[in-house]
Amino acid sequence: MSSQPSVVVTGLGAVTPLGADVASTWSALLAGRSGVGPLTESWADSLPVRVVAHATVDPATILASTQARRMDRCEQFALVAAGEAWRQAGAPAVEPERIGVAFSSGIGGMCTALDSYDTLRVNGWQRVPPFTVPMQMANGSAGWIGLELGARAGVHSPASACSSGAEAIGYGIDMIRSGRADIVLAGGSEAPIHRGVIAGFAAMRAVSTRNDEPERASRPFDKGRDGFVFGEGAGAVVLESAAHAARRGAKVLAVAAGVGYSSDAHHIVQPAPDGSGAALAMRRALADGAIDLDQVTYVNAHATSTPVGDVAEALAIKKVFGAATGRLIVSSTKSMTGHLIGAAGAVESVVAICALRDSVAPPTINVDNLDDEIGETGIVVATEARPFGSTGRVAVLNDSFAFGGHNVVLAFTAAETV
Repeated sequence: MSSQPSVVVTGLGAVTPLGADVASTWSALLAGRSGVGPLTESWADSLPVRVVAHATVDPATILASTQARRMDRCEQFALVAAGEAWRQAGAPAVEPERIGVAFSSGIGGMCTALDSYDTLRVNGWQRVPPFTVPMQMANGSAGWIGLELGARAGVHSPASACSSGAEAIGYGIDMIRSGRADIVLAGGSEAPIHRGVIAGFAAMRAVSTRNDEPERASRPFDKGRDGFVFGEGAGAVVLESAAHAARRGAKVLAVAAGVGYSSDAHHIVQPAPDGSGAALAMRRALADGAIDLDQVTYVNAHATSTPVGDVAEALAIKKVFGAATGRLIVSSTKSMTGHLIGAAGAVESVVAICALRDSVAPPTINVDNLDDEIGETGIVVATEARPFGSTGRVAVLNDSFAFGGHNVVLAFTAAETV
């Protein structure tokens, strides 16, 4: 640890179902407001799922029209969130060879791919848009951001389904620690609201069909949960070596203290039911950041509102924190944003950093009846915004787990601990 550069966060960006930027998203989260609503598009008439969390803003209205037309909606979200984060960091003048990008998506431009196939089938190949390939590339968001920043230290897009955004941030931390870059823009983006995507998840019974109560459909940890709700948007962070940030007088928002990875090796879409893989990732994040258990105040849970996943995560928290479990504040902001798939870990990292900054944890809404198994673990699920202490070294965790058995946990500490 001591030989590695300290990595700090100097910029945040977000576009979510709760706001067009970080400030509006954070304010809505603390107020416990739901971003979930009805799926009213005509193409959804035959689907069993009629609830989604649309972003509050169309990213195409923010970008230049010529630029937006060449991008999938996923890439548009990425550029908007990245732009906000970069501006907050002061739009630093950095040698291109020292700027990196690590930005991911769970499904990339799949909506473009599906729409292009429809165009091909109905109108022939000559009508397929010429930018179809870069629009559907899983690394498209990272590529566009790299072009925008002139990044030459490396542009990367690790793909790990719903933990993609968190893994991208972890990769960005590693880029700086290795000395390959001084500054990395990292995060994740997703725009999955399409009949083909929703139909696939509906067929596997992974998404909520609480169609008569959209705002109450996403209910992590609640006994009545029946699946997740699709959300869209992007989250971005500017990572920087502490030394580089100090040299340019940048304001430090948090320390990106640790990252932990593991894999379940259990099932292609189900987590290890005892939470062992998730617990290992948590322990590794704590060890990587040299963080003691009693320094962790808040856990932003991955909890998606699925029957198996939420219980497994609660068991994992109990395995790691033991008797200290009841001291933690745990919440799942997916109860308000829905599940942003590959962007979830990035948006929730932004949330965790805001929680550190303001010493308050956002709530989990729609917990009317805590699941019995979850209650038995002793975790304390916050159902309203909860202030927490800010003395000493304060740390928060952001859990991110995914189909394929991927587990990524990020640990952040308060800025004054640099």
